[in-house]
Amino acid sequence: MLIQFLARHGRQHTIAPSNVNFRANIWALMKEGCTHILVTTACGSLREEIQPGDVVVIDQFIDRTTKREQTFYDGAPCSLPGVCHIPMAEPFCSRTREVLIDVAKKLGIKCHNKGTMITIEGSRFSSKAESNMFRLWGADVINMTTVPEVVLAKEAGICYASVAMATDYDCWKEHEEAVSVDRVLKTLKENANKATSILLAAIPQIAAMDWTDTLQNMKTTVQMSVMLPKH
Repeated sequence: MLIQFLARHGRQHTIAPSNVNFRANIWALMKEGCTHILVTTACGSLREEIQPGDVVVIDQFIDRTTKREQTFYDGAPCSLPGVCHIPMAEPFCSRTREVLIDVAKKLGIKCHNKGTMITIEGSRFSSKAESNMFRLWGADVINMTTVPEVVLAKEAGICYASVAMATDYDCWKEHEEAVSVDRVLKTLKENANKATSILLAAIPQIAAMDWTDTLQNMKTTVQMSVMLPKH
């Protein structure tokens, strides 16, 4: 079992969300032969029941980014050939999600089994009007990194799942302190052990499972989604 670690924002968190080279990151992991990508992400809660410190194993996303490359098939000279219309009805790997949820329950960690993540461009936080709009749209949590990471992982045929850690209530909740860097870091520091514990327990369990059919199905989906130019 080979495990690769990657800090998407750089080791000292020097790369802004919009400037993360998501394509390079996913491409590098694919070239290293990674079959699974398990990510952690800080997020704001858009729901009363998702409290700061809670873990959410997200299953859907809403994309509010505007300037990020989302495909390896963009027609550039060094890109993959064709156009890929990858299906995203189920963006995250359900089997990998089940492992994370099961592990969290066994560890006694409060975990929400599903949730819709809305990804914004950043680096600023939302206005109150935006935060309330996202709630009306059905989003449960908000961050700046899930998209296009999950989309690119799907194109790469890699099982992708996310452990989202709620750090605040964004800015929609009345009589609650609005999100700030200090508050996010404080909650992350207090709860980082939860995500670490889940990953440390989930990785050997994933390694012990047979993923042959899952990975082949993902590969087939990608192949069927690519329209090659006619000569």
